[in-house]
Amino acid sequence: MEKELEVKKARFLELEAQLVDFTDIESYTKISREYAKLKPIVDEYDFFLLATEAGEKEEATQSEARLRELLTPKDERDERNVIVEIRPAAGGDEAGLFAASLLRMYSMFAASRNYEIELNYHSESEIGGLKEASFRVIGDGAFATFKFESGVHRVQRVPDTETQGRIHTSTVTVAVLPEAPEVDFKIDEKDLKIDVYRASGAGGQHVNRTESAVRITHLPTNTVVTCQDGRSQIQNRAKALLVLQTKLADFYQEQADKEYSQTRKNQVGSGDRSERIRTYNFPQGRLTDHRINYTAHNLTQVMNGDLDALIVALQNYKPPS
Repeated sequence: MEKELEVKKARFLELEAQLVDFTDIESYTKISREYAKLKPIVDEYDFFLLATEAGEKEEATQSEARLRELLTPKDERDERNVIVEIRPAAGGDEAGLFAASLLRMYSMFAASRNYEIELNYHSESEIGGLKEASFRVIGDGAFATFKFESGVHRVQRVPDTETQGRIHTSTVTVAVLPEAPEVDFKIDEKDLKIDVYRASGAGGQHVNRTESAVRITHLPTNTVVTCQDGRSQIQNRAKALLVLQTKLADFYQEQADKEYSQTRKNQVGSGDRSERIRTYNFPQGRLTDHRINYTAHNLTQVMNGDLDALIVALQNYKPPS
């Protein structure tokens, strides 16, 4: 690591000298971008050297950890907004109720991070559970924050309708897709089938009397998106097109990159109880993330949106070599 840092520092000093004596705006902009990326690494390296020289072992250790994180290659999609989709899997009504709990959890977590949540679509069951939900998380680093949530979430708890006090196990699938860049590919209007209808709520009651809900089908790929939570047909159409663009970007990326496709499918799985990334055990107040052997006993706080410690643990996890 030290050799790599010395190379980066030498390059940083070279760029610094070039910025003082730049000749044109185009080269100045290019040099400035590279300089800005290297600066936090070089600043931390200087701090590490000073702490080491002063014999401050604890500070040097902490600084070394920060340096390793700074040197870890970043996912170019990390800064994008995301589309999150939640669907009940195994467990019937109880799965739907837990899906609604996850939607609430993510909404509260996003608010704590000052992210904006924009609901694209949600369908409720008769008892207040969730049949399906899709929402957009808007903010810098949204994908970096939410990307580890993709997979099967398993819940163990006693349903309100259970008279014998037996613990039931249910599952919910969560998919997290980075929002497509503004210009990734062109969607041809002739490839779209657009249907409008009345938005409805639980029990079939109409939310309004106008045909404001929009369903768009991309015929070549049979990709379907629905939006009904906007106030007008125009608003729902715009939101649906954005979701469609995101879904198609993911679809085409899967076609081009089979390895990425297989990884994504493995993460979400079939929704079976045995396929899980995380277990929420309510009787014991325990949360376990099985990918990193992380266990916490603050399940109530987690369900109220306190996901910070878990997210940091997932982001910092390094698999055994």
